[in-house]
Amino acid sequence: MSEFDFDTCIDRREVPALKHHPIVLGKDGMNLFPAGVADMDFRVAPCITAAMQNRVAHGVFGYETVPDGLMPALTSWLQGRHGWSVDPNHVLRAPNVLNALAMAVNAFTGPGDGIIVQPPVFFDFADIISDNGRCVVENPLILRDGRYEMDFDGLERVAADAKTRMIFLCNPHNPIGRVWTHEELLRLAEITRRHDVLVVSDEIHGDLTFPGHSYTPFASLSEADARNSITCLSPAKSFNIAACCSAFTIVPDATRRAALQAENSRLTVNKNNAFASVAMEAAYCHAGPWLDAALAYVQGNLDLVRMRLAQMPEVDLIEPEGTFLVWLDFRRLELAPDALTSFLRQDAGWAITRGIAFGQQGAGFARLNIACPRNSLSSAFDALKQALSER
Repeated sequence: MSEFDFDTCIDRREVPALKHHPIVLGKDGMNLFPAGVADMDFRVAPCITAAMQNRVAHGVFGYETVPDGLMPALTSWLQGRHGWSVDPNHVLRAPNVLNALAMAVNAFTGPGDGIIVQPPVFFDFADIISDNGRCVVENPLILRDGRYEMDFDGLERVAADAKTRMIFLCNPHNPIGRVWTHEELLRLAEITRRHDVLVVSDEIHGDLTFPGHSYTPFASLSEADARNSITCLSPAKSFNIAACCSAFTIVPDATRRAALQAENSRLTVNKNNAFASVAMEAAYCHAGPWLDAALAYVQGNLDLVRMRLAQMPEVDLIEPEGTFLVWLDFRRLELAPDALTSFLRQDAGWAITRGIAFGQQGAGFARLNIACPRNSLSSAFDALKQALSER
C-alpha cells in the first residue's frame, strides 16, 4: 500500500482551480465530471509542502536570485532518472513552457516562416505559431491499428520547403500518449538536420511514462542533434505544481543560447519566484517516491478505464504509453464534434477536452484526464455507460 493518499477527493473549488472554473466548465457545468485541464487532483508530495511552509515562515519575500541548489537538483534529476547529462551552463529559465516556445519562435524564425506541428497535438502549439505571425505546417500523425505513428515521408516533404524553419515536437505526445522511441526520434532528427529545421521539443511529460516505455530526451540523441534543438522542461506536470513553478530551456548551441537569452531579457521575463524555486528544488531532490506512487496509481486508473470500456463497444481506447491523459475514440457514435461534446456534457456529465481542439484529425475523439481519485473516475464511467445505453 502506498504511503501517499491519492484516493481522497479534495474540493478544488475552495481555490480558483482552472479545472473547476466556469472559464472551462461553463456557467452550466459546475456539476460535471471535470477532467479536461491537464493537472492532477492529488495533493503534492509532503516534502514540497514542507519546503514551501519553511519558506513562508521566513517571512521576507523580496527579490531573489536562483537558489544555488536548483540547477544541480535539475541536472541530477535528469541524469539519475533519464541518463541524460546536461551542462548546467546550457540551461535557461522561463516562466513556463509555452512562454519558452513563443520566445523560440521569435528568436529563430521570421514572420511568415513555417513551423511544423504533428496533429492531433496540444492546441496551444498552433495558437503560439499563429499569434506570432508564423504559418502552421501540418505533418499529421498516422493512426494505424489503434496506434499513432509519425509520417516520415510527409515530414520529409514539408521540411524540404525553404520557408519551413522549425518543428514543435511533443515528446511524449499530448494528447495521444505516445512515448516516441529512440529509433523514431533518430529518423526525425536526420530529416530535420538535413533540411536545417530547428527542433523545439516540449518534454514537459517526460517523467510520466509507463513500464516498457522509456522517455528519450531529443537532445540526448547525439551532439549534432543537441545543437539543433531547444528542449523545454518543467516539473509542473510531474509533481502537480503548475501554479507554483517555472520552466527550463536547455540550449546546447552557444549562439542560439545567447539569442534566446537576449529574447528573454528583451521581454523582461527573467525574474525569479521564490515559491517556484523552493517547490521545484524540493520536487527534484526529494519527491521521486511520490512521483513513482502517483504513476502507479494512474496505471491502476488506466486498468479501470480498460475494464470499463470493455463493456462499451461504442468507445475505443488509444493505448497510452505515458502521461496521465487518455485519448478516447468515439467515432463509432458517428457524432459531429459539437454533438459529441453535447452528448458527453448533457448525457454523461463529462467535461473533458474536445478532440477537435487538437486539430481536425481529432474529430470524433476526446481527451480524458485520469489523474483523479479512482472512485470519481469509476462514477464517471458509470454515467457514460448509462448515457450510451439510453442513446
